[in-house]
Amino acid sequence: MNSPSPLAGEGGARAEGVGGRGAVDAAERRRQQREHAKDMRSGMTEAEKTLWRILRAKRMETFKFRRQLPIGPYIVDFACPSRRLVVEADGGQHAENTYDARRDAWLASQGWHVLRFWNQEILTNHEGVWRSIAAALANPLPPTAARWAPPSPARGEG
Repeated sequence: MNSPSPLAGEGGARAEGVGGRGAVDAAERRRQQREHAKDMRSGMTEAEKTLWRILRAKRMETFKFRRQLPIGPYIVDFACPSRRLVVEADGGQHAENTYDARRDAWLASQGWHVLRFWNQEILTNHEGVWRSIAAALANPLPPTAARWAPPSPARGEG
C-alpha cells in the first residue's frame, strides 16, 4: 500500500494540519485576502487613483508596479516587487498609527522599503511624489538575510 506524499500535498500531517485544519484555514485566509485586494482595487480613493496614474504602465522607467498587492498578512497600496518598494497613500487616519508602524516594521523585516505620502501631497504635488519614488527606485535596498530562503527540496532546489 502506497502512503500519501506530503510533498505533493496528499494526506499526511500537512493536509491534516498540525493543529487540525491549519492548512485549510491558511488557504482560505489567502483566498479571502486576494478577494479583499480585488475589492480594494475597484474602490480606490482619489489619491490612490492619482498615484496609480503615476505608477502604472511602467511610467517609472522600466519598473512594474502592482496595486493592492498582498504581501504576507498585509495588503499594500502599490508595490514594485523587483525593487522591493512599497508605496502607500495615507489619509489623516494614518497619523501616528501604531498598526502602520507594526506593518512597516514587518515589511522591513521581509526586505521591503516603504514610502508613505499624504493624500493631499499626492493630489497637489505630483512632481515631488514622482521624484521621491524615482529616487527610491534608483537606490534599491541591499540584499538582506531576511530575503534569503534556503533551497526548497519540494521545488527540486536542494
